[in-house]
Amino acid sequence: MPKKSLILALVLYVVSSVTSYGVFSYAKSGSVIPGGMVPDQSAEVDEDGTTLLSSLLEISPEDPKDQECPLSGAYYTQQERDAWEKRRPLAVMIENSPDARPQSGLSDADIVFEAVAEGAVTRFMGLFYCGVQANDTTIAPVRSARTYFVDYASGFNLPLYVHVGGANLPGPANALGQISDYGWALENDLNQFSIGYPTFVRNANRIAGKEVATEHTMETTSELLWAVGEERGWTNMSPEMKYGRKVIPAEEWSEGFEPWTFEDSVPAVGDVRNISHEFWTGYKQYEVSWSYDSATNSYLRTMGGEPHVDMNDGKQIAASNVIVLLTDEKGPIDELKHMLYKTTGTGKALIFKNGQAITGKWSKKTRESELRFTDAAGKDIPLARGLTWISVVDTSTEVNY
Repeated sequence: MPKKSLILALVLYVVSSVTSYGVFSYAKSGSVIPGGMVPDQSAEVDEDGTTLLSSLLEISPEDPKDQECPLSGAYYTQQERDAWEKRRPLAVMIENSPDARPQSGLSDADIVFEAVAEGAVTRFMGLFYCGVQANDTTIAPVRSARTYFVDYASGFNLPLYVHVGGANLPGPANALGQISDYGWALENDLNQFSIGYPTFVRNANRIAGKEVATEHTMETTSELLWAVGEERGWTNMSPEMKYGRKVIPAEEWSEGFEPWTFEDSVPAVGDVRNISHEFWTGYKQYEVSWSYDSATNSYLRTMGGEPHVDMNDGKQIAASNVIVLLTDEKGPIDELKHMLYKTTGTGKALIFKNGQAITGKWSKKTRESELRFTDAAGKDIPLARGLTWISVVDTSTEVNY
């Protein structure tokens, strides 16, 4: 990266960190906007103070849903497609400690990755694109970057990567250092430390009647994030980049991106009705199970023995595809208990869809390559249309089904 760009990025980081600290301190004192994100936001608020989603598009029930989402394969209206084609996906870090639950927005993601961040506590990276065009969607609580999530995000052609700081100890888990090395500060990085209020707000009252530490309270919305992206010139087009005399022209974010293969018709439903696994043995708060609902051809998620609900609508999270990606897990590797995962190469994957269990292979040639799921013949395994949930676990993990 050119020296001038590094200096500019450093100045922006310092200035915004001071601003964010002021907002953080204000929020920590308890003077946080109750039940909402921003005072002048147009979202409706229900009787208990919960912010409801703001409608963005006037979609008639008669509008045909015939536009395929490149991330989930689900069908949406032409209005929604017109909206998403002006943008690139959001890849948002969302935490999963007990105090963070219930989360906001996960059920509206197109893809969710889940892996242990440290101390058996899992973390999510939600990819939001097609499913959040009709409504401004609250996403919370947003948490810090981790290197393996950066690796997985890299396979989606520079989505806007959303996080609150990140791991920064020198070494292989240094996510912030890697983001800097990859040049993301000038291309797609939405670090709360460089943005602050009102895009990000510490809402101490997001969960009624539950007092939690400040680190579990960071909220944002899909539209606020895309607004920052647009201000920075990070729309559906990547910015033109200049490195000395070399000029890299702007291009569509999806240029060269090859969507997963999705089924055109639903095959006969299988008899695999229940799936369960732990991330780390003995840590029951993070144990997950999925039960197949034939009426909706989806899997309902349970976590820690309780239905995993989305705070935005109070409904249990449902996925069309549940994928358990088995790989090499390493760690804790430092005093902060950071983890590492093998994210490139190949390995075993269990794909659950339509009540079926399929043993396949995952592959990712390089950090920037797309993650693919293939059968023994090397052909893409067609996925059901809708939310795909990917659990990244160690190869020793026992998956029951």
